[in-house]
Amino acid sequence: MNVDQFQSMLAEKGITLSPSQLEQYNQYYETLVEWNEKMNLTAITEREAVYLKHFFDSISAAFYFDFTEPLNICDVGAGAGFPSIPIKIAFPNINITIVDSLNKRIHFLEHLAKELKLENVRFIHDRAETFGKNPQHREQYDVVMARAVARMSVLTELCLPLVKIGGTFIAMKAQSADEELQAGKKAITVMGGKVEQTHSFLLPIEESERKILLVKKVKSTPKQYPRKPGTPNKTPVE
Repeated sequence: MNVDQFQSMLAEKGITLSPSQLEQYNQYYETLVEWNEKMNLTAITEREAVYLKHFFDSISAAFYFDFTEPLNICDVGAGAGFPSIPIKIAFPNINITIVDSLNKRIHFLEHLAKELKLENVRFIHDRAETFGKNPQHREQYDVVMARAVARMSVLTELCLPLVKIGGTFIAMKAQSADEELQAGKKAITVMGGKVEQTHSFLLPIEESERKILLVKKVKSTPKQYPRKPGTPNKTPVE
């Protein structure tokens, strides 16, 4: 996906990018590739692949959810900033908190935010399990997002405790989402969620299947969740 395709395909979805926003994506790409030589941020480094598989794929959540409001969003395990930083560039009025367990990725994101002159972003080095117990963050976010972090039964326990009642958990998945959702139904209910919508689409050009799951937080998450670090992954609620 070249830059012109990136711009025009987003425009078809009603997302118009200014020259300064396009320059931010360019800077993002340049910074990602530069830092990737020093630390492992992504296996995808070719420009057209980054624009398709990282930038466009991240922004695809906005095809099914309205990011035009000044929402408080938490991105769990964002790694090199996906999906929240590409969404933040397209929708500058949102507030972003990224939590990641690897400190060097947090350093990269802090540097990236300065380079891109992003406002209302914060980066926190923590495990999602302990972060979800922190009263400053628990049930404080309008939206919690995760992309390619863990299977649904695990991801739900890491993300839903952070969503305020009435808020939304957005899980961005590949083609295995249907089986994951079946296995994760109990966890979603236990954590106080309810599946609201499931959207499927094909990523342009390579035509690979993507699923975006929207889970509404309908009641408070029980105090014992999330469990201590490592437990959700070892013994998921299924």
